[in-house]
Amino acid sequence: MLKTILIVFFAVFLTLGSAYYQRLTGPTYPVRGHAEIAGQQIKFKLIRSYDLSDDAKVTVLVADTSVKGEIMLRRFKSFDNWQVNPMVRHGDTLVGALPHQPPAGKIMYEVTLIKGDQRVLLNDHPAVLRYTGYVPRYILFPHIFFMFMAMLFSALTGLMVIFRGKNTYLYAWITVISVGIGGLILGPIVQKFAFDAYWTGWPFGHDLTDNKSLVGFIFWAIALFVMKKNRENKLWPIIASVVLFVVFMIPHSMLGSEIDFTKDQKTETTK
Repeated sequence: MLKTILIVFFAVFLTLGSAYYQRLTGPTYPVRGHAEIAGQQIKFKLIRSYDLSDDAKVTVLVADTSVKGEIMLRRFKSFDNWQVNPMVRHGDTLVGALPHQPPAGKIMYEVTLIKGDQRVLLNDHPAVLRYTGYVPRYILFPHIFFMFMAMLFSALTGLMVIFRGKNTYLYAWITVISVGIGGLILGPIVQKFAFDAYWTGWPFGHDLTDNKSLVGFIFWAIALFVMKKNRENKLWPIIASVVLFVVFMIPHSMLGSEIDFTKDQKTETTK
């Protein structure tokens, strides 16, 4: 009984840890940090994803009304010139707008705070924001739930096999079903809402989110087939568990959908 509890604990720990790492290192996770201007500590969060139909708003909380701000921006993968727009103050907050783009369009930007002759650049490297279409929560939440279940039962199956636990064949089935529903059914539906394309992974593209779902499903389908023939097989469920863990460690949205604006621009233009 104690062994089973410990296995479940470590499976949950691995799942939560990989999910947190994936979110923290992903290209859509906000850029967070601190800056100092005129002796004042400023905490900021620069967004890198936006799913509404208006301009994305970049906000920085600065109580000192003598501090101004500006945003330097251009479309990502374009020949656009950089343009600099002032931020507008609303009470304690400086607000800047990033012009709306079609789904998968990206804007790269830098934020500078200004007080007198002092200028402080918040981000050393331009932040890149990607616009997406709105994904209904009744689609998004089940997608996230089944992918979480896939990782959890994949880890649980692998650990149970290693430490001679029970119900490994059942857990393998739950893993395959979860990956299938979350990654290969709901995943493409999410992709369609967000980027107007059901599948941008292999062989049509290089989207790692799509590809890693496919790879994880293939390895677990093979493992399940082998376990059906031989319930005592340990090699394939362990391989499948390791593969799914590795692909889940790949940051979400890496090499995801994006518009290459340079294909529509023959010469340098100003947006």
